[in-house]
Amino acid sequence: MSAQTYLAYDYPALSVFWSMLVFFLWIMWFVLLFRIVVDIFRDDDLGGWAKAGWLVFVIVLPFLGVFVYLIARGRNMGRREAAQVRAQQQAVDTYIRETARAGTPPTSADELEKLSGLRSRGDITDDEFRRAKELVLTGSGAAHHTP
Repeated sequence: MSAQTYLAYDYPALSVFWSMLVFFLWIMWFVLLFRIVVDIFRDDDLGGWAKAGWLVFVIVLPFLGVFVYLIARGRNMGRREAAQVRAQQQAVDTYIRETARAGTPPTSADELEKLSGLRSRGDITDDEFRRAKELVLTGSGAAHHTP
C-alpha cells in the first residue's frame, strides 16, 4: 500500500471533522478576544486604569479574563458597538450633506441672508441693501455692492 492509503486509514472522516471543529473554535476564540480588546478601548465609561486592568486581565489570564468580562460587561458591548456605528453613519451623512451643499449654486435665500448680514454689520447702507435685494429677487444676477 502507498503512503496516501495509510493516511486515509490513520485519519478517518470523524477525526477530520473534530480537527476542523477545533480549528474553527480556535478562530472564534481569537475573534472574541479581539472584539473584547476593541470594546475595552471603545468604552468611554471606563477610566484609564480600569482599561489597563481589564486589558492585563484579558491578556494574562485570557480564558478567565474573557469570561469574566463577558459576564460583567458583555450586556453593553452591543450597545457600544451600535452607538459607534450610529456616530459613524451620522459623520458620513454630514459629510455628504456638506459636500453636496458646497457644489450647489447659492439660492436667492442664501444671497438675501448674506446681504442681511452685511447690512447688520454696517458694511452696506439700507439703500444699498434695498437695491441689491431687488436685483436678487428679480433674478438679475448676484448682488454686488460698490463701496
